[in-house]
This record gives sequence, structure tokens and C-alpha cells, in this order.
Amino acid sequence: MSTQSWFAEAKLGIFVHWGISAVRGIAPPRAYEPGRISYQEYMEQLHGFTAARYNPDTWAELFARAGARYAVLTVKDRDGIALWDTTTTKRSVVTATAARTDLVRPFVQSMRRHGLRVGFYLSPSDWSDHALTTSRPSHPSIPVRESEPADPPHDSGLSASVAARRQAHELVENYRPDLLWLNSSPTDGQGRSWPTELPDTFAALNAQTTITEQLEDHGDHDTPTVATSIVPADGAWQLCYPLDTTNASQWTGTHQLALNELIGVFADTISAGGNLLLKTSPHEDGTIPPGHFMQLTALGNWIRRNYDAFHTTTPSLPYGHYDGPSTLSQDRRTLFLICTRTPPGPITVRGLRNTVRRAYILSTGAALSYQVTNGLPAWGIPHVIHIEPPATPNIIVLELKGELDLSQPSA
Repeated sequence: MSTQSWFAEAKLGIFVHWGISAVRGIAPPRAYEPGRISYQEYMEQLHGFTAARYNPDTWAELFARAGARYAVLTVKDRDGIALWDTTTTKRSVVTATAARTDLVRPFVQSMRRHGLRVGFYLSPSDWSDHALTTSRPSHPSIPVRESEPADPPHDSGLSASVAARRQAHELVENYRPDLLWLNSSPTDGQGRSWPTELPDTFAALNAQTTITEQLEDHGDHDTPTVATSIVPADGAWQLCYPLDTTNASQWTGTHQLALNELIGVFADTISAGGNLLLKTSPHEDGTIPPGHFMQLTALGNWIRRNYDAFHTTTPSLPYGHYDGPSTLSQDRRTLFLICTRTPPGPITVRGLRNTVRRAYILSTGAALSYQVTNGLPAWGIPHVIHIEPPATPNIIVLELKGELDLSQPSA
């Protein structure tokens, strides 16, 4: 599967986690998580899902204003409820909820009208299939008795694996997604595997679809959630991060990330070569929570003021050369040092062989003074640059003489 250049250059995406879980804020548990909630209790949310105020053009305008280049919609979560008019199951918002309409097609059309790439989040695992053959009580103290076939049937009579492959065909043929995020355990906890050939199925249907997963060796790119490895993945990847720390399916407004926290996560991610995929969870009626609206708007304003440091840049200084995130212009002659907090003292860059032409604040153009001192030659660090700290969190630009040339510290 080929790596698509648009994904490597996107920097920011929005993950819209939406479905019947928005009614009461009850996320669909994995099939092997005993005691959290019964299948019947969870599915009662079907009756309250209306999408009555769903306006994907409003979503797209907000996402574009935030600086996002793509948006990913949950087309089917672990509960098995499809957001499109699928022929593979009766468990869709079209047939089983008050929404009574395909929610995927208008999403695709609106995102593309506003210049955003379109992604789908799809869970091949389906709690509904599991529940057809499982008696699961809602209280954790009650023992669970289970007896299941290896590949339980869908309500359509198809086996789960066949239904999953048919859904792949429907999604690609009807909507032509630019990205697909397959998020599932390779087994459901009972030893059953979902069809791991799905990535290849999607690639065969549309070679232009970028595949991201949380499974090793099954996709083009990795998608960690909330936290990343100290050593970033090779090539492009994305970090899924919630706009509020509850990571819930229903917005509460009590644990929203502050703007400086969002900036910090964004800067850390892109400086390590990844895209930040910010998660929002709309209400059941389709409206974006007002807190998320304000967060994305504020982030977009900040990105626009500092556009040159993010788009058309690459990861820059390795750890040890600068204590923070940084990026590098494509001609490798301009360094962007991202200060997400007010520095307590001078900004230090170690091991830079280049002469610095000038240093200034990106958003204002205000010049910053700097000094060059002797480094640690025995450690492979010829000199150290000490830059006047900005008064507030900001981005420092270093214009270099020649392309970036770093010394390699000795062991």
C-alpha cells in the first residue's frame, strides 16, 4: 500500500466520534469487557438519536478554520450501528433510529466542498454480533455464560467477516474515502479474529485510500491514541487526541484542554513527524459542543498567525539540540523553535554549525538578540547559541547561513 503525500503533509485533522453513544454518553464497550453495561441497555440509545440539527457544512467550515486538512467520521463503531444506508445489516441510523437518513454522504460532500480530505473510522469488530449469541448481565457481580460460534451471523444472515468485506465495498464504491482508520483488536477477546485482509481489500478497491490502524503490519500508518512512543514511528503517522480529558462519548465541558495545552500537543506531534487528529464528539442532534467550537477556533487563529512554522515544514532538531519542539523549512535554511511556555531564561540551541543570520518572533517580526558561546568540543558540540527569550509563549525563527548543519554529539 502506497503512502499518500497529502497525509504526510496534512499536520492537523479532526476526528468526529459520533453515533448513538452521544445520547447518554455511554461508549460501546468491547465485546470482552464484562459487566459494564448490557447490550439491551446500550441499544436503548437508538431511540434518542435524531441528528435533527446535523449540518455538515457548519462542521466543515469550523474544521477548515481550525487549520485542519482532513476530517475522519465514525462510520461504524464497535456497537455495529452504521451511519450510512448499508445493505449488510438492519442496524443502521437509517433503519433503526429517528435520524432516518444516510449521514455519511452529506459529510463527504461538505468536507470536499471546503477542501478537506475525507476519512472514515471503521470498527471491523461488532458488539452487536457478539451480543446475538451472548447473555451479558449489566452488573459486574453476575457471572457471564457464553457459548459462541467462531464467526457469528449478522442480522442479515451473512457471516460477520463477509458482512465486513461487503461494507468495505460499499464505503469505497459509494464515497471514495481518502483515508480509512481501522481501529480494532485483531481478536475480540474470545479468540475470534476479524478479517485482517480488510486493509488489502480497501487498497484493492481504491489504491488512493490511505490506511491507518492500531495494528502492527496491517496499514500504511500508525494511529496511537492520547500518548505516543518516546521514539516516533518512521514515516507519517497520526496521534488521536481528545479535546477534553474525559475522552468521553458525550461532552461535559468540565475537562477541556486549554489553548496552550492544545498548542503543546500539536507542536510535539508535528515536530516528531506526525499529524494531530483532534477528537470531538457531537451531541445526538449533530451539533458540535460549544467548548469544542471555541477550542478549534482559537487553535486555528494561532496556527494562521504562525503558518510558516507548520505547513510545508519538516521535523527539525533532534532531542538534545533544543529542549522543545521545532520544525525546519523545506529549503532547510530556516529553523522554527516552538516555545509552548514562557521560558524562564535564554533559549538554548546546541551543536548548530551554521552562522545565524538573524533571530526574531514569527508572529510579530520583533528581533531577538542572541549570543554564541563555546560548547563542549570533546562531546562534539562546537558551540552553543543563547537566544533572548520572548515575553510570552511564541515561535522563534532562526534564519541560517546555508542549509542546516548539526554536529553529532560524541558518545
